[in-house]
This record gives sequence, structure tokens and C-alpha cells, in this order.
Amino acid sequence: MAGVKSEDGADDTALFTTEGHTGVITLNRPRALNALTHPMVLRIAEALTAWERDPAVVQVLIRGAGERGLCAGGDIRAIHDDAKAGGDASEGFWRDEYRLNARIARYPKPYVALMDGIVMGGGVGLSAHGGVRVVTERSRVAMPETGIGFVPDVGGTHLLARAPGELGTHLALTGAAVGAADALLCGLADHFVPAARLPELTAELAGAPAHEVLPRFAQPPAPGELAAWRDRIDRCYAADTVEEIVDRLRAEDDPAAKEAAETIMAKSPTSLKVTLAALRRARALGSLERVLEQEFRVSCHALRTPDLVEGVRAQVVDKDRNPRWSPPAPADVTDADVERFFAPLGEARELRLR
Repeated sequence: MAGVKSEDGADDTALFTTEGHTGVITLNRPRALNALTHPMVLRIAEALTAWERDPAVVQVLIRGAGERGLCAGGDIRAIHDDAKAGGDASEGFWRDEYRLNARIARYPKPYVALMDGIVMGGGVGLSAHGGVRVVTERSRVAMPETGIGFVPDVGGTHLLARAPGELGTHLALTGAAVGAADALLCGLADHFVPAARLPELTAELAGAPAHEVLPRFAQPPAPGELAAWRDRIDRCYAADTVEEIVDRLRAEDDPAAKEAAETIMAKSPTSLKVTLAALRRARALGSLERVLEQEFRVSCHALRTPDLVEGVRAQVVDKDRNPRWSPPAPADVTDADVERFFAPLGEARELRLR
């Protein structure tokens, strides 16, 4: 497969081909679960610009190399190192990444995302804003940021705020990964196609538009998990504070609710409270662009907090799975602490989307 070449002539981490009438993006870091880097973001944006202007390209498809997933998210090791050093590389990455997320949502040609395998964080941003989102029995879709001392971004708070009832709040606070049926229920995907049929689907998309091809491949997924306890989720997560949500979950006569409470309590207390506030504000903001602008502020402020460095250290660098959060409990995080994440960055630094 031909691809964009780096200066030394080797294939790069994102490959771009035209197959019939379809422009195909292949994220090509399979050993890193196709984790997204800044150069990949820039090259994807360049390809979308070229294909938007090319009348021979009628639609775009994005997929991941290998069989483990589309994309596990941004390169959080790089973000960890940048935060630890007090740098600003992550801010530049997020600025371009969030612009790309907004671009995908408004792309004038069908944008087909094959959300096979692991699709998390930045991978959700590359796929779930598209017009045609395909999941398989291998899909595991998640916004797990609270577990690394961060807050859902890439338009994730916009997507989760629009999920039915309080399902999005549940996914945001717990960081839980969902399968195909639950991704469809939460509005994160549109179609289920068995993984074994993806090569055939991709081949047919080369010769015909997605709206003609997909009805021949889409089918009902196996039952999910969230629908069965939707009432409990709506009742518990409608509370105004993280503490009250946890109390309500613990009071339920349901092992799944109690497990969710303990999962939440293992996350960064600051991230939990900021995430809840971001979700509630996202509902009021409405448009994806306004939410991405808010997320940019939150992300930039999070870069300067101890929990992001500590969370990535515990989960990815040292892998001891024993983060020492600061503050250590939700009750110790004040309203003022939360409000600082939403403070203006100054006109020169703000993200401004049309």
C-alpha cells in the first residue's frame, strides 16, 4: 500500500490511498494501537483538504492497521513528558487535533469510520464525529480519561452529553468501555457489521457510496449491557455532585451499581468533578465547536496539574496501577478548584472555531 513518505523514505504512521472513489486513511502504528501523534493529525487534515477538492473522491474511509483497534487515543506518554517538563507541545497538538475533530463533523463528503477493536480517547475524536460510524463485535469504545487524571476531550463531552439520559455521565465518570450494541445505544456509532466482513465492505465502498453499500452489510448486534440498567443509571447519575452520584450507586440493590461506584472512586477526584461540570456545561453550549473550545481550556489547565502526570505514570509509565491523587478524595476538591479549569486562557491562546 502506497503511503505518505517521511524524509528518510520510510512509510509514515498514517497512510493515504485512493481506492476507486474512496479516499482511505490507515492509521499505521499497530504496535502502539495506532496511537495518534501530532504529525498524524496534520497529515490527516492535509488529506481531507485534498480529497474535499477532488471530484473523483466521493467519500472518505478511516481504519486502523492491524486487528487490535482503530486508535487507542493520543500519545499520552508524550503528553506526560511534556507536562512533566512544563512544555507547550501538547497545547499545539490539542489545538490541531480539536480543529480536525470539528472538521470531521462538518466534512462535506461521507466520512466512514471503521471502529473495529479498541477505539478510545483521540480515536473516538477521529471516528464518532463522522457521518457513517461502523462498529463490530470486537469494538471497545471508551473515553477513559478520568483514570489518568485528565478529562474527556476531542469532543467527547459533546458526544456523551447528547447520549440518552445519563448514559454519557456514566461512561465519562467510570471510563467504561462499551461494545457494539451499547455504542449504538449511546449514539457513538450507527451500524454494526461483523469484523470478518470489513474487507468486503471496504472493497465495495471503492465502487459505490456508503448509503448504497451498508444496507447489505449492517445487521443487529448482540445485546449490550446498559439498556438493562438504564433506569438505575438515570436515577443515580442525575445527582448534582460526584459524591451524591457515588452515594446513590452504593445505595442501589445491584452489584453493577456498586461496582460502578468503586470504579469511580478509583479515578482522579479532580478529574471526576471537572468532567461532571464539563458534561453539564456541554449540554448548555450546544454546538460541537463551542464544546471543543471549552475542552481546550480544560485540557490546557489540566496539563499543569499533578494528577495528569501521576495518572499516566501509574497507568502507562510505571504501570503500578496505584496513582496517588492530589487531592485524594472528591470531598477535598472545591468548587473553586473546578472553576479554575474553565478560566479563560487569554485571547492569544484560546481556541476559536467557526
